[in-house]
Amino acid sequence: MSDILLPAFIILIVLFTFLGSGVWVGVSLLAVAAIAMEVFTTSQTGPLMASTIWGASNLWSLAALPLFIWMGDILFRSRLSDDMFEGLHPWMGNLPGKLLHINIIGCGIFAAVSGSSAATAATIGKISIPELKRRGYDEKMILGTLAGSATLGLLIPPSIILIVYGVATEQSIARLFVAGVGPGIMLVVMFMAYVAIWSFLNKDKMPETAESFSWKQRFHSIKNLGPVVLLIAGVIGSIYMGIASPTDAAAVGVFLSLCLTKMTGDLTKESFIDGILSATRTSCMIAFILAGAAFLTTAMGFTGIPASLASWIGQMGLSQYQLLGALTLFFIVMGCFLDGISVVVLTTAVILPMIETAGIDPLWFGIFIVIVVEMSQITPPVGFNLFVIQSLSGRNILVVAKAALPFFLILIGAVGAITAFPEIVTWLPNNMN
Repeated sequence: MSDILLPAFIILIVLFTFLGSGVWVGVSLLAVAAIAMEVFTTSQTGPLMASTIWGASNLWSLAALPLFIWMGDILFRSRLSDDMFEGLHPWMGNLPGKLLHINIIGCGIFAAVSGSSAATAATIGKISIPELKRRGYDEKMILGTLAGSATLGLLIPPSIILIVYGVATEQSIARLFVAGVGPGIMLVVMFMAYVAIWSFLNKDKMPETAESFSWKQRFHSIKNLGPVVLLIAGVIGSIYMGIASPTDAAAVGVFLSLCLTKMTGDLTKESFIDGILSATRTSCMIAFILAGAAFLTTAMGFTGIPASLASWIGQMGLSQYQLLGALTLFFIVMGCFLDGISVVVLTTAVILPMIETAGIDPLWFGIFIVIVVEMSQITPPVGFNLFVIQSLSGRNILVVAKAALPFFLILIGAVGAITAFPEIVTWLPNNMN
């Protein structure tokens, strides 16, 4: 086994050396793959690199990626978050925890039209943080609920990271989207339950003044949620009903987003251009990472390391639970240094043979890995949600991380729940027409 572990260890050291030196993730992956090919194989590196990168880039399923990112950028520059706050406010005021639930529900709704965790944190946070502070809510809970709930952008469809996982593992993106619904709703309920319990135990930290709304005012406020509901119905509904593929639905989402922002007066020449440029930069970054990961996957295949590691782990006789426990720790550590998409594309080549050998459903594992990667969004030093909320609140990143800790623990509980009851993930896609 040492003849495999030594090359694997060397490749890992080289990779972390590149990443630690600040080299772009995509460049690091390409460089490490090229070194692995040159040192540990006799194959020609150049032609294989060219064909692999072209094959990884020339995929129709990837077309959904820039479209969903663009849709999120369009909405980020609109008044959607303001309308959402006004629409939810009358309904949340009488719940235990009161308006703190707006962060959770707002993030859950925006996640269903964004697909990005960072975009969800920024869009909801820019209105909720100053508004909740003004009303006297505990700052720690404001930041914690926002940081934790924004991770739903990775799970609730249309999720960018689920598209990346589906492309990397050749899983159905539509089925992955459907599989994310149950765990997404479960996490929303778990977050709201925690806020309700916290508010009951910390009544002195809740604002004393309570606003009351009549049922007429509550139903009247629903009109502010109309555009969001329309967008969700157009994007997600078209996928679930089999009318459109994820790529087609992404185009529908962009069209509806442009129409809605035009109707509200938020669509200007400047915002349109800024949205396209921002989406292009983000899409190119992800595409570059995917291309590098594809070549690294191919290089690893030529070295024989993934198959040997899978065989070795199979011989160790680890149970599914033991393997998942080890992988959870591994992904949490990786997430402390890399963004979620990089974690997924970096590990797929090695991890997928292992889970298939262990008899774990790749569809279920996709949701598992996304929830674990969600934890990395609120763990320092590279927690993207922490950076976003730090910039919005002006607080130290460690203060934000401490506020997000209870929600990190809730995410661990969610991993335990879907492990003990995998039907939470698999029931809906298995019963989808």
